[in-house]
Amino acid sequence: MTEPNDPSAITIRAARSNDFEAVAALMNQPGVRSGTLRQPFSTPEQTRKWMEARSEEDVVIVAERAGQILGMAGLHRSKGRRHHSAGLGISVDDRHRGKGIGKSLLTALIDAADNWLGISRLELTVFTDNEAAIALYRKSGFEMEGTHRAYALRNGELADVFAMARIRAPAGPRAS
Repeated sequence: MTEPNDPSAITIRAARSNDFEAVAALMNQPGVRSGTLRQPFSTPEQTRKWMEARSEEDVVIVAERAGQILGMAGLHRSKGRRHHSAGLGISVDDRHRGKGIGKSLLTALIDAADNWLGISRLELTVFTDNEAAIALYRKSGFEMEGTHRAYALRNGELADVFAMARIRAPAGPRAS
């Protein structure tokens, strides 16, 4: 039997359009909103439209336990000469942080990027005070590339973010 907080009890699956109400509730949580660029008070209808307007090249997944969405994450592939790269974002339910959900979501996205999509550069921004996320990204091979000062308004003040990236050499032909 798995413990209620055991990450193995979490199911990672593709986000569906009909998840929009649960995703809106997740994204409106104070901690989630503070760690992202989302506006406050997003409606379920706005979230539904966003989810339906995703590119076919986007990979958006959710972490679910017992029918409850506890987190979501996405890879958003770049176009043209940056097709080898994708932006990455992760959000975890305020009440379930520190329980392996972010790690499970990140692991699934890295697997998709490396083994299915041929994406060699994953990039993200993270607020400089989000120590838990920074530690997770570092453990997963992301490196600091710089600091964007006064990047976004958060809680009435302009906040800095780190630019981080994980670069994997493209796979070449295998030797026989």
